Amino acid sequence: MNRAFNRKKDKSWMHTPEALAKHYIPYNVKFLGNTEVEAPKGTEVVKDAVRKLKFQRHIKKSEGQKTPKVELQISIYGVKILDLKTKDVQHNCQLHRISFCADDKTDKRIFTFICKDSESNKHLCYVFDSEKCAEEITLTIGQAFDLAYKKFLESGGKDVETRKQIGTLQKRIQELETENSELKQQLQDLEEQLMIAHVPPAGSICMKPQMCTDVFDMVPFSTVTPLEPVLASNGCPPPPPTTLPPDIRKDLFGAEPFDPFTCGSADFPPDIQSKLDEMQEGFKMGLTLEGTVFSLDPLDSRC
Repeated sequence: MNRAFNRKKDKSWMHTPEALAKHYIPYNVKFLGNTEVEAPKGTEVVKDAVRKLKFQRHIKKSEGQKTPKVELQISIYGVKILDLKTKDVQHNCQLHRISFCADDKTDKRIFTFICKDSESNKHLCYVFDSEKCAEEITLTIGQAFDLAYKKFLESGGKDVETRKQIGTLQKRIQELETENSELKQQLQDLEEQLMIAHVPPAGSICMKPQMCTDVFDMVPFSTVTPLEPVLASNGCPPPPPTTLPPDIRKDLFGAEPFDPFTCGSADFPPDIQSKLDEMQEGFKMGLTLEGTVFSLDPLDSRC
């Protein structure tokens, strides 16, 4: 194994500082996996991890499983491992957590690095297979370390603390996004349950509550509940009831009935009015006139 951090200081790097500081360097490789190791560095530690993961790869290959291809994005902030097709981030190894990086001189396709996991605080060895770029990838990670260390000296250590805070915030954002997606799924399940509960079974008839009416489609009268207008069978509301003052009494033709005793003195000639007055006085006194015929017709000569 060849340790990347033991490069000479005057060795020329392969990339410009701006490429690693402002952007990243991508590499397409095969990912054999990661495994826990006992120490954060050491050649023998890395060799044991490579042998273990190679053996697991042969078993998976015999079962028909292919070694997944990933994209490495190397910058002064760390090494990201992304799915080659979907570009989803599978692992994000921050640079200050990487403690060892090396390529295998006996097998020039293999390179590894050891990183301390942020959640479990365990040291994990990541092993990759690259046909032509194993040594170049190791040198690129070493250059990223050199630039990050220089930036650390220039900032007086503040840059590292800032990256730690950013990493903590990013982790919290991922947790909130996961919690938000779970709550959305629960809300969707509840809405589906409510929709199922309100849907009537097939073939059933939804009956609306109706008021009790008699055979003439009228609501029975009740002295307890006030009368309210009810729609008729044709759907039209009944006309409002017409109420007349009690002092107005008219016949079928709209005329007031004739009352000779309430007529004014100016309605009849004086002779006829005098006879009407006598008749009214006689009725009031209870007199009985036998053999006399009275006529209310003013033209009757017998009066």
